[in-house]
Amino acid sequence: MTVTAKPNAHPNNPNFSSGPCSKRPGWDVSVLSDALVGRSHRAKPAKARIQEVSDRSRAILGIPDDYYIGIVPGSDTGAMEMAMWSMLGARGVDMLAWESFGEGWVTDVVKQLKLNDVRTLGADYGLLPDLDQVDFRRDVIFTWNGTTSGVRVPNGDWISADREGLTFCDATSAVFAMDLAWSKLDVVTYSWQKVLGGEAQHGMLILSPRAVERLESYSPPWPMPKLFRMAKGGKFSADIFSGATINTVSMLCVEDALDSLKWVEKVGGQTALVRRSEDNLAALAGWVEQRDWVDFLAQDASTRSCTSICLTIIADWFVSLSVDDQIAAAKKIVSLLDVEGAAFDIGAYRDAPPGLRIWGGATIETADIKALCPWLDWAYGQVMMEQVG
Repeated sequence: MTVTAKPNAHPNNPNFSSGPCSKRPGWDVSVLSDALVGRSHRAKPAKARIQEVSDRSRAILGIPDDYYIGIVPGSDTGAMEMAMWSMLGARGVDMLAWESFGEGWVTDVVKQLKLNDVRTLGADYGLLPDLDQVDFRRDVIFTWNGTTSGVRVPNGDWISADREGLTFCDATSAVFAMDLAWSKLDVVTYSWQKVLGGEAQHGMLILSPRAVERLESYSPPWPMPKLFRMAKGGKFSADIFSGATINTVSMLCVEDALDSLKWVEKVGGQTALVRRSEDNLAALAGWVEQRDWVDFLAQDASTRSCTSICLTIIADWFVSLSVDDQIAAAKKIVSLLDVEGAAFDIGAYRDAPPGLRIWGGATIETADIKALCPWLDWAYGQVMMEQVG
């Protein structure tokens, strides 16, 4: 590879972090000026704003009318923990894990909940487990998009429509950028900080009627913290899914989420957001195809994420390094781009293979992805010359 000269043009927005992710184009702190700060989240107007987040989300995403939508503490992680601690244990569980967050759910189920009947269907970074091996007589837990591996399920066709168990889907880096098979999902979780570019800390928990039936028919044998309780006396606590949240929410964050949702509606809804994300992936794919030093971590094009786009360095000099030296070299590339103001926070996740991770969600403009590519060539060339002379 010929060493590339330093580019002259920078991306207008160099924020390519995979979470918290870039704010929507044109965002300014003034959009929070009408936030109901200093008001109780239980007050009638505050509850109305909270409910508006759920209502707009339902309309944009096409969530079925009989599904419950709630705002819960602890971001996507809190939402998943609430669901697992409240509903698991009624039957065996199949856990799908092909990156760090999926592995984290396995740890919770095996080491914290200590369930006995657990099957883990795993795969290395860059690959999916064999989806044909999933047993839908059991509960099934999976991430729709592996945020740290850049590998997503291609669609929902592999999920049984007449399943006996519940499907638990961590969709935090998929929702709003990928079309989910809602009728086949019983528990869906995500946070505002990913594709919406919203603020962190609050999670969204979506429950199908089948999930509600589980909450009313099954009581887990372990102690249940207050923040996890979604049923009382065998009755589903529907009020916490209708504006009366389980704990205090930030009205600033609620206002920011509403601003994001209104932006989604303005640019064309779910269809437009999927297209924006796929355009970003396509722009990077066109660049990767012309390079001999970099490739996608996801080996199958049909499973490549259009949000958390993970790249691996395949140049001979890089591959010949020890893992520690590969990590150091990749960090130098990331550092150079940071210092130049060309890209922030694009290092691979700490548990993933050394490389780059570029957020391509809908708040990122494709023009900025294209402007980033010459900078990737330049930074790589600088580190290559340092290594091989």
